Amino acid sequence: MIRSVPERDAACAIAQAAAVVGDWWSLLLVRETARGHHRFDSLQEELGISRKVLTERLAHLVEAEILEKVAYQSGPVRYEYRLTESGRGLLPVLLSMQDWADRWVLGDGSLSGTADEDSAEARRVAGLVGQWLPPLELPGHPDGEPLDPVAEAAATVLFCYPATGRPGPLPDGWADIPGALGCTLENRLFRDAYEGFRAAGAEVRGISTQRPDEQRVFAVEEGIPYTLLSDVDLRLAAALRLPVFRAGQALRLKRAVLVVDRERVVRQARFPVTDIPGAVREALAVVQRVAGGG
Repeated sequence: MIRSVPERDAACAIAQAAAVVGDWWSLLLVRETARGHHRFDSLQEELGISRKVLTERLAHLVEAEILEKVAYQSGPVRYEYRLTESGRGLLPVLLSMQDWADRWVLGDGSLSGTADEDSAEARRVAGLVGQWLPPLELPGHPDGEPLDPVAEAAATVLFCYPATGRPGPLPDGWADIPGALGCTLENRLFRDAYEGFRAAGAEVRGISTQRPDEQRVFAVEEGIPYTLLSDVDLRLAAALRLPVFRAGQALRLKRAVLVVDRERVVRQARFPVTDIPGAVREALAVVQRVAGGG
């Protein structure tokens, strides 16, 4: 059952939200469904939760319309659990919590667009190798139509970056944030190497949390030949628990480079990215190996 809110807090939206999702297991279930774990046994395995507690929390989230039950088998009928539109609206909340903990609990409190190689963020990204990217769609330039980040190619390079300076100004103090600068350079280097990636049987996708219209202006001005995808709703970031930081009142993706094969398995994950030219060369070498069956 959804927890009742005391009358004194009836008009407090924070209290109302906490009554729905303020429980440890409920939040982690939202996290896991965003990561592509939808079935009871899979959720239990990922969380190490008892069957009784899992049953109770799933029923609570379905009642609250955060999750919906979708039949995937008949005779007997079996269900999986999918995020509703309301549930997907919690993804920025989860990423804000992740950002806060990376900075203030696991970090030293400093604002950064990168991280140390021995940080919890770096370990999370390294752990993506061998993991499966769940199906999802992000709006892409030039028309904002939703696209699968994984292209129909032997391999797809997904490079995440914080933000480019066009069409609008970057937040005040952007140049003082470690790891924030270099997004235009990175796009240009992937642009200049694009034919090499295509020759290797790979596709390239650039991803930021900027809006599609902002990405479109940048792509036209820079002659970007590959698709830029907008993770403005943080669906990819939540699915992979990608590192983020907050600047200009918005969550930005920290710079990372992933290579995903046609089966949606992450074959290479580089974070932090401190040598941008080296990261582009490394990605090309990896896709050549993946496309060649290595």
